Amino acid sequence: MNVGIIDYGAGNLRSVANAVQSLGIEPRVFSTPDGFEGLTHVILPGVGAFGDSMDELTRRGLDEPIRQWIAADKPFFGICVGYQLLFDSGEESPGTEGLGVFKGTVKRFPEDGRKIPHMGWNAAIATNEADPEWDGLGPSPYFYFVHSYFPEPDDQSLIAMRTEYEGVRFASAIRRGQLLATQFHPEKSQKAGLRLLENFLQ
Repeated sequence: MNVGIIDYGAGNLRSVANAVQSLGIEPRVFSTPDGFEGLTHVILPGVGAFGDSMDELTRRGLDEPIRQWIAADKPFFGICVGYQLLFDSGEESPGTEGLGVFKGTVKRFPEDGRKIPHMGWNAAIATNEADPEWDGLGPSPYFYFVHSYFPEPDDQSLIAMRTEYEGVRFASAIRRGQLLATQFHPEKSQKAGLRLLENFLQ
């Protein structure tokens, strides 16, 4: 198993690498298109703004290799902004196109009194508890969130987990083939997060 973590200047790289290492796997952190060679699994972490992150992926020539990797249905895990970038566009950065792997828009929580960003622990409810990705997690595991925006997929069948934050129900995870992407941070989610990473790698 060869696990790669994409470095585009906006990811929570050290925490993600540490989480993977704790599972007995030494990941490769890479920042150029040739870094995909020889990998079996790719993780796209994310901390930062949609537009800046997309600009960096494009500048480093990583955008098209990511699309090709996903199109080939190779194991891929997008985290937080690394989840949001899979969609067409985001309200955070008007005029910036995302990777466009999935149709949909990344929207901001409504400004109607709730605290933004959504920060802290919250439950994620699986739409299909039999999915092996959720093995050992129970019906409503808690994960750690830090975000003001969330994707709204046009294709509702992609939604693998849902979370509610002060009256807003959003897609906290999506699944298609060997792709998994989450709005929460598994690397900051202690036992549940490590179990999810382990399930993905297995």
